[in-house]
Amino acid sequence: MNRTSIPAPEQKEHARHGEQLFPLQKYITTLDDLHPSVSAHWHEEAEFTRILSGSGTYQIQLQHYDVAAGDLLFIPPALLHAITVTPREKLCTETYVFHMHFLGASTADICSVQYLTPLATAKLIPPFFFDTRHPLHAALDDLFNDMDALHDAATPGYELLLKADFLRLIALLLPCCSAADEDTRLHMEYTAKLKTVLEYIDAHYAEELSISALASLCYFSEYHFMRFFKRFMGTSCLNYIKNLRLEKAAELLGQDRLTPLDVSLSAGFHNLSYFYREFRKKYGVTPGDFRGAGAREK
Repeated sequence: MNRTSIPAPEQKEHARHGEQLFPLQKYITTLDDLHPSVSAHWHEEAEFTRILSGSGTYQIQLQHYDVAAGDLLFIPPALLHAITVTPREKLCTETYVFHMHFLGASTADICSVQYLTPLATAKLIPPFFFDTRHPLHAALDDLFNDMDALHDAATPGYELLLKADFLRLIALLLPCCSAADEDTRLHMEYTAKLKTVLEYIDAHYAEELSISALASLCYFSEYHFMRFFKRFMGTSCLNYIKNLRLEKAAELLGQDRLTPLDVSLSAGFHNLSYFYREFRKKYGVTPGDFRGAGAREK
């Protein structure tokens, strides 16, 4: 994955997007068979994304959306989301990540109280996905083009105009927003449990992890937990842990000082032959070949 200026996302992303006085950053992301996914994660900022090419699947707040070139997505703050590329495809996206404070969410005026804060705290739920058939698509696409022109030119005062465009984005979304209902609150409760589990896995992936210990974080039985996890993550918990460990191993292979055995153990694999087999199954190459390909790209 090529995502400008930040490391591969963890479940709770701690990277600062943009600067303190200008909390907005533009990213170009590419996913392919070597880097096929962005793990489930969340952050305090919102995202506005356009699919440039390829196809894949976004998971946003436990819902799945199949995306293709030209589609647009809006992800409010703190929502769990993940991305997976379609096999043998290359998914390229352009994303603006911005903090709602940039728009004035922390001020005490009608815009903040009635619109920005409810949107930032999931009391107002906007649509997340806009394909070419969506009635807002044309207006949002024009807005995205204007943001690109302003951002890339960066003429004096462009920050003001970008801020105005992001406020227009919120204004366009508001008529399609719905107030959080009982189903939404239940989803938020499930999401909170899932966040707890994913954050724990991310902190302890190199250690032995048991289903019983993870289930206890949610106050679920093992049976209920396994059904819950697969329903909302689209894969079993054990498979998720294995894939996360493989992605961590791929990151570690960029460090020349680490041997494949070091990488295997650091990523939570205590059987080297199993690590080699699963790594080749996921990435199509051995760890050594993967490292060599990375060195050639540099």
